Amino acid sequence: MRIAVSGKGGVGKTTLAAALALTWARDGRRVYAVDADPDANLAEALGATPEEAERCLPLSHLADVIEERTGARPGAGGMFRLDPEVDDIPDAYSVEVDGVRILRMGTVERGGSGCMCAESVFLRAVVSRLLADEESVVVMDMEAGLEHLGRGTADAVDAFVVVVEPGSRSVATAGAVRRLASDLGVPRVVVVCNKVRSAEDEEYLRAALGDEPFAWLPDSDAIRMADRGRRTPLDADATFAEKVRTLAGGIIDHIERT
Repeated sequence: MRIAVSGKGGVGKTTLAAALALTWARDGRRVYAVDADPDANLAEALGATPEEAERCLPLSHLADVIEERTGARPGAGGMFRLDPEVDDIPDAYSVEVDGVRILRMGTVERGGSGCMCAESVFLRAVVSRLLADEESVVVMDMEAGLEHLGRGTADAVDAFVVVVEPGSRSVATAGAVRRLASDLGVPRVVVVCNKVRSAEDEEYLRAALGDEPFAWLPDSDAIRMADRGRRTPLDADATFAEKVRTLAGGIIDHIERT
């Protein structure tokens, strides 16, 4: 399975991405968790220690490796290979925490999201390599857009999970992400409502989204406190953990049925 998780900042997408990755890893699956958000904190959400998180180097900063594989130094311009060899990168530069292999993409520091430079080509090649791995589960924690997921790799994503909280800005971002996923040809878009406190929240989200969400996750003080103590969301709140397990199974069923 290849899952991309997105949503407006603060809706809990990183928490959910970490919870899904941990759930599948604890079920005995081989899991890669890819932090493709410039505001990178997926390692911490997975329970990494400060030392483990520091070892999770942004791939975009591996100047020597990028030059070796593409033939061009980052920032130098000029000619470079468009199909660099990256088969060894996921294992060589991932950090394993609780059975999950964490990779941090990093960002391309100049140009737009479509920047055609050595770093961009390298990152896209790594993502393509991961998405082609049929033996592993890949959970990508995205920003609201699809910075590292172009038309050449979008069709390899099995499901796009959009996280929404009860608020107009979150709903608007979810709509934009769903349209972008559709434009890129992502075959399945799953909407998960998070931080739901009341029946009024549910009623608002049903009306604003225009259809029935795939799953509902409650607001949780325990998860907020866990973040301060570097505990994983699954270990902090048993109710949340059970709902995520149900969601994880539902995503698998959805992929197999459609």
